[in-house]
Amino acid sequence: MMLGGFALAGCGARPPAPRAEPSGAVPSRGASTPPASASPSPDAAASLEARSRAQVDVYAADRPGMLSPVVKGFRSLVYVPNSESGTVDVIDPETYRIVRHFTVGALPQHVVPSWDLKTLWVNNNRGNSLTPIDPRTGRPGRPVPVEDPYNLYFSPDGKYALVMAERNNQLDLRDPHSMKLLRSLSLPCRGINHGDFTADGSVFLASCEFSGDLVVLDWRTPSVIRHIHLGHMSMPQDVKLSPDGTVFYVADMERHGVWLVDAATYKVMRFLPTGRGAHGLYVSRDSRHLYVSNRGEGSVSVVSFRKRKVVDVWRIPGGGSPDMGGVSADGTKLWLSGRYHGVVYVFDTRDGRVVRTIPVGAGPHGLCVYPQPGRYSLGHTGIFR
Repeated sequence: MMLGGFALAGCGARPPAPRAEPSGAVPSRGASTPPASASPSPDAAASLEARSRAQVDVYAADRPGMLSPVVKGFRSLVYVPNSESGTVDVIDPETYRIVRHFTVGALPQHVVPSWDLKTLWVNNNRGNSLTPIDPRTGRPGRPVPVEDPYNLYFSPDGKYALVMAERNNQLDLRDPHSMKLLRSLSLPCRGINHGDFTADGSVFLASCEFSGDLVVLDWRTPSVIRHIHLGHMSMPQDVKLSPDGTVFYVADMERHGVWLVDAATYKVMRFLPTGRGAHGLYVSRDSRHLYVSNRGEGSVSVVSFRKRKVVDVWRIPGGGSPDMGGVSADGTKLWLSGRYHGVVYVFDTRDGRVVRTIPVGAGPHGLCVYPQPGRYSLGHTGIFR
């Protein structure tokens, strides 16, 4: 889609037709199948699985009030990167007013909390730089040169910054503080931009929107473990792991819903329709629901993790373009950018009402609500564990 004379990169900017890829989950070269082991009886296995799922919640540290000592002195603010304007608007979530506005590099895509929670990074995609923000003051620092930073994640051990180099079709591993390039991994897909980690943190599942693919990555090697082609009609977007660690949810903007992918076998389980232009994925503070922003129809679908189905739909009066954002620290608000309307929407998560629509710059994208509960950040606009 064109805005102000140019197309916004990523998250829906379709380049020339993707090359054909084989369907299904395909092991990468050198991948091996683990040896079979003795299996418990069906009843014992079911009981063990039920107990395991009941005990696991990868978001257990993200409950209201569970702020790390690192962030407890930080002022609560919402940071909005305006892709077309090349600026960031900073909003006070109490008054819903913009309290700061500053210029950054060209085409800022997301504002990303660092693994150690001490820095926010503005991803200046076309500007080939990252602008640091001090969350204690909300003020920007000197930009750091980084090529093609569409999105940014951090390895679970905090050793690497993972730059999603979308136009270069590669994953760049960098020092998480200096952002010095350490290693690069070329990918068998086009348009890598979103992802999430398995519960044990060993594997990273990433989406490639321009070729309709998912890639399963061992970030430590780094290497491609699996390559999953969803189809030429697919445009996968945000990725989020279920609280019990068993399923990856992958938004698909062209298929208008989310894919469910087994987090152990990496096989596609099924597709769940949500709404037109399914885009961003956010977990409720009680780990019960997944909020899916449907950018093409101005709505948010509420998916029950237990039932694996849509249980509610919140609609923006008059329509809109809800994109990326995050949940407030207390869990009562969902903040989403209005990508094609130059606004930010604030939903009350208790009843789904839009309580505020705040004008910002042009092309607002991956806004960040900060601080949020959690021990460390895995990146994007706020994936905390």
